[in-house]
Amino acid sequence: MKKMIIEWMKSIVIALLLAFTITYFISGTKVYGSSMYPTLFHDDFLIIFNSKKNINRGDIVVINTDLEINSKDLEELGPIRKKMAGNTKKIVKRVIAVEGDSIMISEGKVYLNGKELKEEYVNGDLTNGSLYIEEIPKGKMFVMGDNRYVSLDSRDERIGLVDKEDIVGKVIFRIYPFSKFGKLK
Repeated sequence: MKKMIIEWMKSIVIALLLAFTITYFISGTKVYGSSMYPTLFHDDFLIIFNSKKNINRGDIVVINTDLEINSKDLEELGPIRKKMAGNTKKIVKRVIAVEGDSIMISEGKVYLNGKELKEEYVNGDLTNGSLYIEEIPKGKMFVMGDNRYVSLDSRDERIGLVDKEDIVGKVIFRIYPFSKFGKLK
């Protein structure tokens, strides 16, 4: 009997350590809105690798913002997520430029380091707005949604250049809807 209790205790400790390790490195988030269409859709559920390291151009990331969660935002959340939501929004965007890069948006086109960026993932042919940043500062990155006409992203002063410390992690997998289950590019 004593041996069986010890085995149960070992199993419980191992399970708790494994659960803690997994949740430390991996988390999930739900997509709200259409700013990442056609890559991501409203209500997609994503798996995030919780690391600020190795974030590259083209990666899809989850970002902490200073944007306050309002009552309309809370309506979309279930009771558990409402309690976990905090006071500010997290957004899902694609990294377009990293520290040291230059970026220009002109006449509907995006130029990275002086060369037109070819983006097969963008909804539509043109990117609205105009912008020129000679050099992305150290520790910052420029992000945009794939649905450029509706995306609130680095082109807007409310988001601006994203501090690397505000990155929650890189989106690595979509698990819902099951019909689109798989790794994201």
